[in-house]
Amino acid sequence: MDSDTAFKWLPVILISAILVWSYYAYVVHLCILTISEPWVRYILLVLYHILFILFLWSYWRTVWTNPGPVPSRFKLTRDELENLESTESDVEQRRILEQVVIDKDLPVAMRTIQGSVRYCDRCSIIKPDRAHHCSVCGTCVLKMDHHCPWVNTCVAFLNYKFFVLFLFYGFIYCIFISLSVLKYFLQFWARSFESTGQSKFHILFLFFVSSMFSISLCSLLCYHIHLVLNNRTTLEAFRSPVFRRGPDKLGFSLGKLGNLQEVFGDNWKTIMLPMFTSMGDGLTFPQRFTDPELGRRDSEERWSGEEERAPMLRREEEREERIRLSESDSEEELLSMQTVLTSPGAQQQQHTTSTSSLIIKS
Repeated sequence: MDSDTAFKWLPVILISAILVWSYYAYVVHLCILTISEPWVRYILLVLYHILFILFLWSYWRTVWTNPGPVPSRFKLTRDELENLESTESDVEQRRILEQVVIDKDLPVAMRTIQGSVRYCDRCSIIKPDRAHHCSVCGTCVLKMDHHCPWVNTCVAFLNYKFFVLFLFYGFIYCIFISLSVLKYFLQFWARSFESTGQSKFHILFLFFVSSMFSISLCSLLCYHIHLVLNNRTTLEAFRSPVFRRGPDKLGFSLGKLGNLQEVFGDNWKTIMLPMFTSMGDGLTFPQRFTDPELGRRDSEERWSGEEERAPMLRREEEREERIRLSESDSEEELLSMQTVLTSPGAQQQQHTTSTSSLIIKS
């Protein structure tokens, strides 16, 4: 392991060391050595261990989960790469990339601001939708959100749910510690704290550290909840995704519920557990508007099986079907009415009615 790699792991080691120390300070110095009431001690220990396990589980899943490699079929072959590099014309390069997409049947809807297929010259791949190149990791990753030094990896498609849960349980963990330590922290400042000097130090430091981290985690958590509800990544918040129709910052938004389900899944039993339940394969994503060239097929292929298809797409299809049937019924009624009115019998009846009306008036 070289010095650069070891340096990148320092934030992870620091977070792990703080967690180990907080466990020692809370369990030993607060619950065992300070709290005298047994029932209070047991309740706090049970709640603390539940939050500690969920927090640690989410954190390590974020650290050790591969963020999402790009499949090899998006990589250009040697002949395709030589053909692309042999020309200096931007128009010709755009044509070559479009032809590669057609030949390999790659489901890419996003484009550059110039309207060409998104291509990474460092990885020699055609970028799938929402994929980006990470300069720190040195590779392209699926649905990249950002590179986080505190987990020493990219936060992307495969570990984004774990990252949000890490922020959530980290915030709850810090708030729980702050509130449960507050009483004894105030007693310490009032000089009525009956404990050893070492426990005083741990409890004092535990309150300050948990309060400080809860503030920073709260801001990050609120920001990423906002991103999840709008189906946007951190990169897309700074630069809107571009499609054939142009930039659209909410191009992947499916409504609040649909956006939540895309990240956390639709099974309520596993929504809040650090288990991968995100919908899709990270290559194609449902859009607000159907791509005229891709159609709806590529957006639906990512949902395996009828039961696992995107519920937001099902509701949209059902609504469109109802509208189509109502419009069809209205058209049939108008045509039938027009046929009746234009028939000879109807014309004769209409003439008789008009004559009768004139006689009555006269």
